Amino acid sequence: MASKEESKSTIPVSREQLIALLNEDLAREYQAIIAYVVYSQVLKGAEYMNIAGELEKHAAEELSHALVLSNQIDYLGGMPVVQPKPVRTSEKAKEMLQFDLNNETETIRNYRDRIRQCEALGEFAMAEHIREILMDEQDHQIALATALGIDTPKNS
Repeated sequence: MASKEESKSTIPVSREQLIALLNEDLAREYQAIIAYVVYSQVLKGAEYMNIAGELEKHAAEELSHALVLSNQIDYLGGMPVVQPKPVRTSEKAKEMLQFDLNNETETIRNYRDRIRQCEALGEFAMAEHIREILMDEQDHQIALATALGIDTPKNS
């Protein structure tokens, strides 16, 4: 039997619902940009210098994702949102990295759903754009888990 989350992602959506879902994704990308900019500058300690540099690159990639999503929302006839989801901060480096890892894991789950939803609507090119974003997000997830010294979370 499918879980509640699985069944939600397999139910066909309308173009209007897809616009709303993509706008949620866009707000999450804005959140990631802000988080990566801040975290990359405030992480302290020699053990975090490599990941701090990596987070700067992640910020630029998240901006690229936001541009792609905005373009796709416009293509569907929607207006891209302008507000990010809230950004969590901490004085502790491990907590900040864990916040990022949790966000990336959620983002990956959402993009997998979005690909299926786009394909169900016949928006195959849009699904390919989101697949490209998904590959970056999975790389981010791996880098964060590695920096935390833990296994990469399962995304299902």
